[in-house]
Amino acid sequence: MRGALGTAARLLAVVFVAIAAVLHYLENLDPVTIPSMAEDVKTLEENLRLQNRSCFLLGASGETGKVLLQELLERNIFSKITLIGRRKLTFEDKAYENLVQEVVDFEKLDEYAAAFQGHDVGYCCLGTTKAKAGTEGFIRVDHDYVLKSAELAKAGGCTQFHLESSKGADKNSSFLYLRVKGQVEADIEALGFDRYSIYRPVVLLVDRQESRPSEWMARKFLGTLSSVFPTAMSIPIQAVAKAMVSNTLLQPEKQTEILENKAIYTLGSSTHK
Repeated sequence: MRGALGTAARLLAVVFVAIAAVLHYLENLDPVTIPSMAEDVKTLEENLRLQNRSCFLLGASGETGKVLLQELLERNIFSKITLIGRRKLTFEDKAYENLVQEVVDFEKLDEYAAAFQGHDVGYCCLGTTKAKAGTEGFIRVDHDYVLKSAELAKAGGCTQFHLESSKGADKNSSFLYLRVKGQVEADIEALGFDRYSIYRPVVLLVDRQESRPSEWMARKFLGTLSSVFPTAMSIPIQAVAKAMVSNTLLQPEKQTEILENKAIYTLGSSTHK
């Protein structure tokens, strides 16, 4: 009996070591490439504030969009923030009272071109899942709606576009989700924005309003792992939102930049704490 227990304990130890090795590998897989911060964040924020810029946000009702909107309001770097969505959102806090909301029909976006005009910066957190919308619905939202919005924004004078994508996005992937994400990344790049920033987080740590028990358990498990390996398999949604706003202040080395999970985490955790 003791021999069997000893063998089981050794096997368990080997499994734990193997898991730790894999997580360590994932933690250090992606090089962190973040534009240098020539000035402190407060100075950069004030410089952008003085430029009297405006921005729009797609997907403000989603999990990342909600937190991103809060971050934009808190940082107060834009003179005007416009939410573009299929319905008007209701806010109780006075901090939201000066928001502009444009309600559009994503199936007829050409008829709402005016909603996309006059913005300097665009943020896109628009997306759904195959489980919610089916295959065709997922492609329509995550590719067609996103791409058409980017086209209208570019035509309307927008020079910067920030897109929330996904780890592993690849237009040649055999997985539908990653293929669609990769395809829309490539199609938007072809539009030629002056600056195009792609954010590829892994699993987002967030308490969703609609959550199944399996999702709750997964978040708890990933939350525990993140205390030791913070960027291997997950990232706090607040870090993604902070990174998207902070990165807007920086000067990229390339016209198109891709921030993988570790870079997002580092930027979102190191600025504006």
